[in-house]
Amino acid sequence: MQEKNKLFALDIGTRSVVGVILEETGGQFHVVDMLSMEHSERAMLDGQIHDVLSVSKLIAVIKEQLEEQHGPLHKVSVAAAGRALRTERAKVSVDINGKPMMTKQDILYLELSAVQQAQAMVAEKHEIEKSQYYYCVGYSVLYYRLDGEEIGNLIDQQGDEASVEIIATFLPKVVVESLISALHRAGLEMDALTLEPIAAINVLIPPSMRRLNVALVDIGAGTSDIAITDAGTVIAYGMVPVAGDEVTEAISDHFLLDFPLAEKAKRELSSRETITITDILGFEAEVTREEAVGHITPALDKLAATIGDEILALNNGKPPKAVMLVGGGSLTPELPNKLAQRLGLPENRVAIRGIEAISSLTLADHILKGPELVTPVGIAIAAQMSPVQYRTVYVNEQPVRLFEVKKLTVGDCLLAAGIKMNKLYGKPGLAMIVTLNGQSITIPGQLGSAPTILKNGASCSFDEEISNNDRITVKKGADGQQTKIQIKDLIDHLPQKMVTINGKPEIISAVLTCNKAACSPEKFVEDRDEIVCTLPETIEKLLHSLKLQYYLPELRPLFLNINGKDQYFPGFGGKIYRNGMEVRLKSGFNDLDELTITKRKAPTVEDLAVIKQINRYQKLPISFNGESVTLTKEVTEFYRGEQKLLDDDILSDGDHLRISEKSFEPFIFQDIFTAVQVDMPAHANGSFELTRNDQPVAFHDQIQAGDSLRIFWPLAQQN
Repeated sequence: MQEKNKLFALDIGTRSVVGVILEETGGQFHVVDMLSMEHSERAMLDGQIHDVLSVSKLIAVIKEQLEEQHGPLHKVSVAAAGRALRTERAKVSVDINGKPMMTKQDILYLELSAVQQAQAMVAEKHEIEKSQYYYCVGYSVLYYRLDGEEIGNLIDQQGDEASVEIIATFLPKVVVESLISALHRAGLEMDALTLEPIAAINVLIPPSMRRLNVALVDIGAGTSDIAITDAGTVIAYGMVPVAGDEVTEAISDHFLLDFPLAEKAKRELSSRETITITDILGFEAEVTREEAVGHITPALDKLAATIGDEILALNNGKPPKAVMLVGGGSLTPELPNKLAQRLGLPENRVAIRGIEAISSLTLADHILKGPELVTPVGIAIAAQMSPVQYRTVYVNEQPVRLFEVKKLTVGDCLLAAGIKMNKLYGKPGLAMIVTLNGQSITIPGQLGSAPTILKNGASCSFDEEISNNDRITVKKGADGQQTKIQIKDLIDHLPQKMVTINGKPEIISAVLTCNKAACSPEKFVEDRDEIVCTLPETIEKLLHSLKLQYYLPELRPLFLNINGKDQYFPGFGGKIYRNGMEVRLKSGFNDLDELTITKRKAPTVEDLAVIKQINRYQKLPISFNGESVTLTKEVTEFYRGEQKLLDDDILSDGDHLRISEKSFEPFIFQDIFTAVQVDMPAHANGSFELTRNDQPVAFHDQIQAGDSLRIFWPLAQQN
């Protein structure tokens, strides 16, 4: 004969505490006894223990009364309120540019960083100072992304940025700690812990049914817990702070009934067409179901609307396929029909499920079947089949207690210890910012190293499972160093050009400067360096770089100071020809260009007069003794210092000249002697005659252009 295993469970609710004793034999459960007692004062609020002393006293009373029939009770299974669960989404991105390929540990580190971020977000939303005041009871990866594109797995992937988004569920530690305190004061030890929604779902909706989109609503006295299943799992939990008491109070107010009598009337109305009530004045009356429901319709509508709207919100705005109602509040009359109307479901898709719906369960004869038994029985069975236990580990010698909903890992321990995951890896070395030819370049520092994690002195990973009393040591990874890099590493190659200058090939290499000082390509880069790598841009800079500066004076304009003013004469400078076309010193050049440079001319005074359009001489064409003659008279004089210059005198760069212009004086007959040589005949007696256009004139008479002049000796003619 198989040995019976006795189970003791407590359902600590807002209005009452229910104790239940079950016997388990080979997977079959039998409810031996059940005891329910209401709180004498408001010790619970929305499922959370607010007065540990008051709750512990009620637990002790239930324990003692059950012990009278069933012997000593030392351990008990309990449930944490599902409404205390917090769910949060979080996303974390990390720069992986230039890093080794992503490993499993890198991805776990990324996921745990996201969980810790979600933990902090939960703490901030619910005004708890420290995120470690929450247990993480599970998380799921929604997606991985690589450079913004969704990807199935990050292992061995390379890119610029990797990110993960998770959804994590948390339970405040205060919920569990208050349960433990109340039990200890009542002389009980927590045998196992489950969550209220899990308890009801485990006994009513087995895993094989969870592929269906079904809502389970546990309607208590003060709150209604909601759980949604779909695609093989529980997809959402929720709670609304309205329940059966809303309707009970409506009955009490309308019919002037004491609250317990109103509660009794509410339950009777769910199964009878007519009930008898006695109000506080002692008057007895019969009330039909239709009449009672008519008077409490506003309260019913409010309860159905609140629960229905929360179901829709949790189920992405659409109604589930069916709704199961459990808990004492589910006996509220007409509630299933009104909830079906609110969700737009057929009436037969919303139903109350009692204890009889639990397979492999029998009850003692004195225990009445009803939906209010589902949760306490579910707590006992769920805590037995899938208990949530505590584990104590030591992280860096500090004790940490963990709430084990799943297999616990080293990563869970670090989260529970409040260790910041994003600070475990060594920080990257300081980046450097330099400019290359005016463009800013960021040189990232070297990567930090991974943390050292030891479990009981041996190296381990984030996902390694832990056991009770394990000792975990974690040491931050070393920070990275500043990157060592040479200038040549920033430049693919030093550019070059080749040109031909006056027939000689020349190779020009780029010039490197760092902070305006010449440097070599092997120089190590430092933060804020200003690096310039350039080829000469103009022909003038080209000549400087090739140390051919001696061409430059030849190419510059001639400089003269004339009458105290500086003047430049480009026409007297040398010329530059690029591929046969004349260009200037400021002109650019290209690879394989042919440059021809000519030297400066040596100008004369006559050249300068032509350039400046100065009239050096006054000229007069005439005829003398029958021959054409041009008379010339200097009207502009050039001086270098005190030296008067002639037309063919050479001018030099930097000469100071003085130009003097004479006033115009008419030509006279005697000016002819500056242009011709007059020989007196041998037989001349000294007497001669002067004529202009065959008219007698004197030596000082003015002459005009085209005049015909003659000089002759009359005696000579006679002979």
